[in-house]
Formats: sequence, C-alpha cells, structure tokens
Amino acid sequence: MADYKGRIGNLIRDARKHRGLTQHQLAELLGTSQSAINRIEKGHQNLSLEMLARIGAALDSEIVALGAGPTHLRVDGPTTLSGSIDVKTSKNAGVALLCASLLNKGRTTLRKVARIEEVNRLLEVLNSLGVATRWIGDENDLEIIPPAELNLTAIDEAAARRTRSVIMFLGPLLHRYEQFDLPYAGGCNLGERTVEPHMSALRPFGLDVKATDGSYHASVNRAIEPTRPIVLTERGDTVTENALMAAALHPGTTVIRNASSNYMVQDLCFYLQRLGVEVEGIGTTTLRVTGKASIDVDVDYSPSEDPIEAMSLLAAAIVTKSEITIRRVPIEFLEIELATLEEMGFRYDRSDEYVANNGETRLVDLTTYPSELRAPLDKIHPMPFPGLNIDNLPFFAVIAAVAEGQTLLHDWVYENRAIYLTELNKLGAQVKLLDPHRVLVDGPTHFSGAEIVCPPALRPAVVLLIAMLASKGRSVLRSTYVIHRGYEDLAERLNELGANIETFRDI
Repeated sequence: MADYKGRIGNLIRDARKHRGLTQHQLAELLGTSQSAINRIEKGHQNLSLEMLARIGAALDSEIVALGAGPTHLRVDGPTTLSGSIDVKTSKNAGVALLCASLLNKGRTTLRKVARIEEVNRLLEVLNSLGVATRWIGDENDLEIIPPAELNLTAIDEAAARRTRSVIMFLGPLLHRYEQFDLPYAGGCNLGERTVEPHMSALRPFGLDVKATDGSYHASVNRAIEPTRPIVLTERGDTVTENALMAAALHPGTTVIRNASSNYMVQDLCFYLQRLGVEVEGIGTTTLRVTGKASIDVDVDYSPSEDPIEAMSLLAAAIVTKSEITIRRVPIEFLEIELATLEEMGFRYDRSDEYVANNGETRLVDLTTYPSELRAPLDKIHPMPFPGLNIDNLPFFAVIAAVAEGQTLLHDWVYENRAIYLTELNKLGAQVKLLDPHRVLVDGPTHFSGAEIVCPPALRPAVVLLIAMLASKGRSVLRSTYVIHRGYEDLAERLNELGANIETFRDI
C-alpha cells in the first residue's frame, strides 16, 4: 500500500511540475496546505476518491481522474515492422488554423485535419463562442462557420484550460473587441518568460494583457498601430503566429522580423494568402504582411503533413530495424534530421519530390532499411528552422540508445523535458541526466519489457512507446492521454505495420 501511495505521489508531482505549478500554487487550487501537498507527493498521505478527482481536475491529468479511467497500452515485442504508412496532417498547423479561422467572417473548410485531443478541445472552445463546426465525410474534413458576433462570455472555460492554444486567440480578437477576457491553461506557468514574447509582438497593435486569476485580461488602444518593424524577442512559433494574425486584420503593412519560419507558420501564411492577405517572405525570418480591415470569404485549405509524426515513424523503423515506406513526408522540415541520421549510418531511399495538397509544401516517400548505427561525433541539439526541430530531439534519445557509442543530447529550450528521457532506463537503456537540459546516452541497448507510467510530456511519451516496440517481452505504458493529444490512432496505425499493441483500461 505504501508503494502504491508513493507511485500516486510521484505521478502527481510530475504532473504538477509539467504544469509549471509550485506545491503552494497547487495547494491554493485545492484549498489545502502546502505541507499536505508535500505529504501527498511523498506518498505519506491517504487520499479520498474526492481528493483524487480534484487533483486530476486541477492538473488536467487523466492519471488521477475518475470516470471511465485512463487508457493504457500493452506492447508485446520485439517487433519488426513492414508495409507502408501515410503521414497525417500537422497537429500544430491544424491548431493554428483553427485559431486563424476567427479572422474570417466566411466559411473555412480545412481538409484532412488531425482528429486529436488538442483539436477537440479547441473545437469545444470555438463552439461555446457560437462558432458552428462539423466534420465532413470520412477523411476528417472540417467546416468552420463563425457567428455574426462571438459570445465571449459563454466560453467553455474547462475546455480552454485544457489547451495551451488559447493564447493564439489574442491576435485574431484584438481587432474585434476593445476589452475581453480569455481563460488560460491553469497548469501553465504564465510568468514573464511565457507571456512577454507574445506581448511584445502584440503591443504595437495596441493590445495590453494582464495574466491574473487564471485569465488573460485584454484591453486594446485603437490609437496605437505599428509604426516600425516588429522585432520578436523570441523566434517562437506561436508568437509569430499571433503577430501574423494581428497583422492580417491591420489594413496597413506590417513587417515582422526574427519570425519563425517553421512548418506550422508557413501553413498559416498560405492560409492567410487564401483569405486575401498579402504575405511576403514565407520561409524566411522577415515577413511582410499587408492586411485587410475585414475578411469575409469562403475558403478551402489543406494543411500540410506533420514532420514530427514523420520523425516518430522514422524512429520506430530505425529502433526496430525495419523496412517500411513512410509516404507524404514534408522533406524540407526533416533534412537536418536525415543528414544527422545518415552520419550515424542510417540507410534509406527517397522518392522524387512532389507537392502537398496545399500546393506549396514539398513531400517525398522514404523507405527505411535495417541499419547499424554509431553515435555521432558531435552533440545533437535543436535550432529554429531550418535547424533540427525542437520537437524531434527526444526521438534521438531512443535512436542513440541503439547506436554504438556515446551520444550527448542538449535540449536547451525546455527545463523539464530532458528528465523524462531517463525513463528509457526502465527498459534497459543507459541514459544519464547531466543537468536539466542535457542527457548522455550510451549504446547499444538491448531493450527489455517493463511497466511505465506515461510522462506528461508528449514526445518523451511516444519515445517510450517506440522503445517498447523494440523491447523483448511485454511492456505496459500507462495513462496515454498525452499521446492522444498529439497523435491520431498511433497505436492502431503501428499495428497495421505489424506491431502488437493492445489498448486497455483498468477494471
């Protein structure tokens, strides 16, 4: 029983840290004391079902939620994959485009949208504002029709707090209202580091935001307009997207410098062009946007494919030494990753390039071959596009684990993510945490099955699932909601390639 309470305490602690809350802040949300939270996390406190439910709600964690119970994955390995698989459309582009649909008074139809939990939460928020949405056909096409006036007072706060994308409503809404409030994800640590880059991007449009009491309190001074180029203090994807959406409804010309040129930003730019907004410099760090005072058009747009999902599938093939064909890979957003893998000894073929359904993004089909990998000579670290994608770095942990030699990974962007990669040790890997940003991986590894609770970070969770595919015996990955937030039917699609993954719930 003590061990069981300790495991629950560890899950609560990890979920709290992932949400950026201190013990004191969680205690305030629950109406209890910091010492009680400390006892809970150390496994020294008996917990009622009511308290577990309250903790689950406060941390947005299905790990301790009541109801039908969390879903788990049972994996029998080792696995050899075979066959072909299509990369689905981009999660991050889909989320940005849903927010950007608020710019348009007309109908937006998005093609083949990823049906993931993050999209579901955003749809719940949009529906509560009066936006009509419906899925069309069997290919995940999504129709979005806004009302004449949004009802911001009716916003679904519970859904809004379960997505971090609500901050991207600021750009579209600042031209429509002089004052408005938006709830934010209660688990986010909304200090200067998180909010300030967005504010510096949006202040030139007259927006002022106070983040207090779980809400953004926004006010707009219409007399303020951009008079010089907006220089982003952080080349962030969502920051750039917010600036783009604000510029889209500004009838003058806005220049955005130090802009992200990542895949989801490019998709947003292509969508804005369909709305009649002029956008120059797509794919560079300087964007020139000539907006419109009002946008009312019926538009049809196809988001491009997801390079992070493509990298996930590549990692699964590499770690299981499998020959598979991954179709519709957005190659311009994976070229550095593939060059790094080639240096490590990865063998693959690629097709000629062809164009995605958005008419812009370059795609290829990749065929992987079983490869004997060696550690790279230099450390592996992410950089803004066109560098190695920040979200792809965790996959190199499981890849390095099967390579001969020692690999250093430097995750300089996030404070808490690298620590979750040490969970691979439970499957037999040798991953040493040097500091909050760096891990040292020794290989090769002969993975063996284990039972692990899903970390609250999306990519490390998928890294564990990939390692389980290569593990001898049976593995269990518990509480996999976080994977569903970013991937559609991942376990089922891996099973179509020959994996043996079973979804189950506790009785």
